[in-house]
Amino acid sequence: MRAQPVENSVYVGDSELRRFMEQALESLGVPEEDARISADVLLEADLRGIDTHGIGRLSIYVGRLKAGTQAPSSAIEVVEEGPGTALVDGGGGMGHVVSTKVMDEIVIRKARENGIAGVAVRNSSHFGFAGYYPLMAAEQGMIGMAFTNARPSICPTFGTEPMLGTNPIAFGAPSDMEFPFLFDAATSIIQRGTVELFERIERPLPEGLVVGPSGEPLTDPASILQGMLEDRAALLPLGGRGEETGGHKGYGLAIMVEILSAALQNGPYLKQVTGVGMGHFLLAMDVTRFVPLDLFRSVTGNILRDLANSRKEPGRERIYVPGEKEHIMRQQRLRTGVPLPPGLVKRLEAMADDLGIRRLEG
Repeated sequence: MRAQPVENSVYVGDSELRRFMEQALESLGVPEEDARISADVLLEADLRGIDTHGIGRLSIYVGRLKAGTQAPSSAIEVVEEGPGTALVDGGGGMGHVVSTKVMDEIVIRKARENGIAGVAVRNSSHFGFAGYYPLMAAEQGMIGMAFTNARPSICPTFGTEPMLGTNPIAFGAPSDMEFPFLFDAATSIIQRGTVELFERIERPLPEGLVVGPSGEPLTDPASILQGMLEDRAALLPLGGRGEETGGHKGYGLAIMVEILSAALQNGPYLKQVTGVGMGHFLLAMDVTRFVPLDLFRSVTGNILRDLANSRKEPGRERIYVPGEKEHIMRQQRLRTGVPLPPGLVKRLEAMADDLGIRRLEG
């Protein structure tokens, strides 16, 4: 679910957004290279229209750094290692930095050497939009996957208590189209970040997404966010309420991600997850161990084109494939800038004044 830009949004260019985020993080002790990596992950989310995981989340990271609950430096340590596997400790650092370096320096390298590689990461933190890491693999001609657990938000099927995180599944693959295939989705109908976004733009959520202790529908974003902290609000799993529309499937997928993110590294799970000290699982597969890369790209592209050219629903002019809308949005926002709601701009101005850095310039 994507909210449209609100009235009086301020459009800010990508270079200015990057400058602001890097300076904010560096002012709190994050090393220059690490600040650049974190800013890049956040910026890519904003450029692709994933406003739930862009600069709007910067205040969360700043708050944790100021409180000392998250380390500014990411001291990555390989704890266990095999030819195509590893267990990595992120040192309690920035999840974007830990995951980017692990994907680049360990997962993709091992996949190139061994055909496939899977790495469990412990003692990390929120790593931004999950699709960033499969995209890294796709750019290297590989299939990539990323999983992470998160703070409790989703209730089990037939339950109302928030137990599981929104636990995303991200899968990327190279294609011969202008963009790689990229599927990146929470295992809930909406993610916690969507609730935060609707709070920022001061809009109620539709019914049927969040429930209270007795199963009643909840729509006020602010009370939902507070309610999730107090076990009074829960997001419904992908598929919705009960089993009639497949809610048990989203519930099962969320559990799968929880196992990959916690059991493989003996880390926190369910209500033990706080947003720091959390776990991820990253995977890459070298397609040339199966077929030539050009052939893989061509077949993948043919699959996507056949889907896009299939019969359309009445009133619809176009069928999109995963990764396409984000590609289109990225090209647009590189030209126009990223729209920031007035309320977010005010919060970022207050942040700049507090940290002693230059305010954003639209």
